[in-house]
Amino acid sequence: MIIPEKLKKGDIIGVVAPSSPIINENIDELNNAKQIAENLGFKVKFSKNIFSNTNGYSATAKEKAKDINSMFEDKEVKMIWCAKGGENSNSTFEYLDFEKIKENPKIICGFSDITSITNIITEKTGLVTFSGTNFKTIATDETDYSLEQALNRFVEGSLEIGTEDILYDIIKPGTAKGKLIGGNLSLTRGLVCGKYNIDFTDKILFLEELGFESEPALVSNFLYYMKQNDVFKKVKGIWLGNYTHESGISIEKILLDTIGNEFDGPIIKSENFGHIEHKTVIPIGIMAEINTSDNVPIKLLERCVN
Repeated sequence: MIIPEKLKKGDIIGVVAPSSPIINENIDELNNAKQIAENLGFKVKFSKNIFSNTNGYSATAKEKAKDINSMFEDKEVKMIWCAKGGENSNSTFEYLDFEKIKENPKIICGFSDITSITNIITEKTGLVTFSGTNFKTIATDETDYSLEQALNRFVEGSLEIGTEDILYDIIKPGTAKGKLIGGNLSLTRGLVCGKYNIDFTDKILFLEELGFESEPALVSNFLYYMKQNDVFKKVKGIWLGNYTHESGISIEKILLDTIGNEFDGPIIKSENFGHIEHKTVIPIGIMAEINTSDNVPIKLLERCVN
């Protein structure tokens, strides 16, 4: 396990766009986010291809991977913050230089489609990565909650991952310890098998999904695929985040419809990560514990920045 260095005021944050293109109103939003970060005392460096839309639906896979590789190699850059989510960040995998990433460890953060990149980097290098708000979102959120969560984690080194004012539902009681893995359900599902797969053994799996894009039947599809490939036989505990669909059907119902009584570990649910305003920062690759008898049933057991 490789733990990245803390972020300090005056440090340079490198911003990359490895998913959907930064076009139209996104350009202003990204520049507004840059201003917010600079007002907080940081410097911001946009990657070379951040505004590229070479394919008409995104930059090319090589352009996006080159930006990520370059930001890791750049000694002045202390954190890499992914601009926004989208659809195809996994296109970068074969062009990422995992050895250079391993040799130049630093914070990399994002959520949604960025889940693909963060999980595969942790799997291939041992570097702790982070599921947290995207860079653009610090300018578009209605509150500073997610930004403050990022600053608490990356600057202060806080181990707080949940607070008592966040409601936790206990779906299945119990205790479990394991390294955190996961993020967006549809993207995590894509990492189950194949050349670029991640190891779910003895992990605590955290999952969220965007109800606007994934109706309950599709969520069921994703979860059954994971079940059919023994994911739920491997993981020790499950932490569910936000999923809101107009049908009112919950992600925990769909999960229980899928696994029934076959899963032995604890399952909890909270509304502090996912495609929502309030996003905590979840370190991927760090040991955590679920204990459903505690007031806050999930906690980190190791520091995630040095």
